[in-house]
Amino acid sequence: MTQATPLTSSTLEQFAAQVPVPGYDRAAVSVGIVHFGVGGFHRAHEAMYLDRLMNQGEALDWGICGVGVLAGDKRMEEVLSSQDGLYTLIAKHPDGTLEPRVIGSIVRYLFAPEDPEAVLDVLTDERTKIVSLTVTEGGYNFNPVTGEFDETNPGVAADLAPGALPSTVFGFVVEALRRRRASGTAPFAVMSCDNIQGNGAVARSMFSAFADLKDTELGKWLRTEVAFPNSMVDRITPVTAEHDRALLAERYGINDQWPVVCEPFTQWVLEDHFPGGRPRWEDAGVQVVTDVEPYELMKLRLLNASHQAMCYSGYLTGYRYAHEVAADPVFVEFLLRYMRTEASPTLAEVPGVDLAAYQQTLLERFANPEVRDTVARLCAESSDRIPKWLVPVIRANLATGGDIACSATVVASWARYAEGVDEQGGDIVIVDRLRDELMDLARKQRSRPLAFLENPELFGDLAADERFAAAYLDALASFHEVGARRTLEKINTAG
Repeated sequence: MTQATPLTSSTLEQFAAQVPVPGYDRAAVSVGIVHFGVGGFHRAHEAMYLDRLMNQGEALDWGICGVGVLAGDKRMEEVLSSQDGLYTLIAKHPDGTLEPRVIGSIVRYLFAPEDPEAVLDVLTDERTKIVSLTVTEGGYNFNPVTGEFDETNPGVAADLAPGALPSTVFGFVVEALRRRRASGTAPFAVMSCDNIQGNGAVARSMFSAFADLKDTELGKWLRTEVAFPNSMVDRITPVTAEHDRALLAERYGINDQWPVVCEPFTQWVLEDHFPGGRPRWEDAGVQVVTDVEPYELMKLRLLNASHQAMCYSGYLTGYRYAHEVAADPVFVEFLLRYMRTEASPTLAEVPGVDLAAYQQTLLERFANPEVRDTVARLCAESSDRIPKWLVPVIRANLATGGDIACSATVVASWARYAEGVDEQGGDIVIVDRLRDELMDLARKQRSRPLAFLENPELFGDLAADERFAAAYLDALASFHEVGARRTLEKINTAG
């Protein structure tokens, strides 16, 4: 890597001539938000919006304290601590233009396993008014079919033991709320920023269920007194690669151990439900509304489900980046067919949004060659994604007699992908919490074709629906006989 200057508070001014840096006094920023799950997306989204506000002279009492509860979060603690919470956000435009800026809204980071009481201290501080979450779709610890909280989760079970110090996000949040209640301190709002339909409602249900297991009265209080605003979040944020760090060093002289890359597009639709107050996010471009549901369903069923519609077949075909898939006319036609004939009919009117134009924008975003979003990233953790993003579309169309061919093909492409070998004979590294179970079912489907679909945890009773099962079996057989791209061609040319 080219010799470059480490990014810290003391070196910040060296970069100001080339890259926008915080124009506010970071020493004057106090913590008002505690965030669990500081990864690329949080740093490209919520933290970025707050930095915008701070550069406008607002929200200096809404600084972020990041918290990591997983062993892998230690690396983030090391990087952010050494860089005084600073990092570079690089928006990559399709024409190759880079738009870097240094973000300064994260002013503290705590690695919970090393000092859980420090985390509880900041959570119980009366100045903390919001606890936000990007803990992934699987982090809410519920059964995807029944929706029930899983109290058998080992981390949850450990946190439920009498006298245990918290180790999970559930343990920390509920214990902090218990302490605030006991001391007469008003509760903070819990703001989910994850890709789950009704993410605030899901968070309320899951945290309340955990609280019930600790103390039923606490659970009742939490349900009625704690705000859980819903939100819809959107920005493609691929995993940071070594060449991103090298490019930042070579072009701008910044040695940033963990920059974030993202697309230029960003959207945040947020329910205005913060009894203890909130930053004026609308001044930074956030859509603050009374009802988020139309926007979130649009995003989950068009953008997120379309990612699943392209990733498995794309990987099997040999593509490794999303923009490569989005440059193939067969895949583009398939995506448009899914969006127009299956996803859009399940959506209500979305205020202020032209759905046809939104679909075209999605294709343009997918095709951005500079973002270099990997197909493997889109394929990861499918058991947390397909049931939440695509299965609701399937059920809605089955109920109305709508089209299901594309959706059945997407599920079949996942089943074929889970066999662990692509069409060139290369091994596929399956990244999923149910990896072993999925691969076992996928290996059985050559002799028992419905094996994968018969998993009730993921699909409920879809295997028993004759129309869907028939479409799924046709698609799966086609994947095995002629491959992914030819299968999509067949779907595209069907009636």
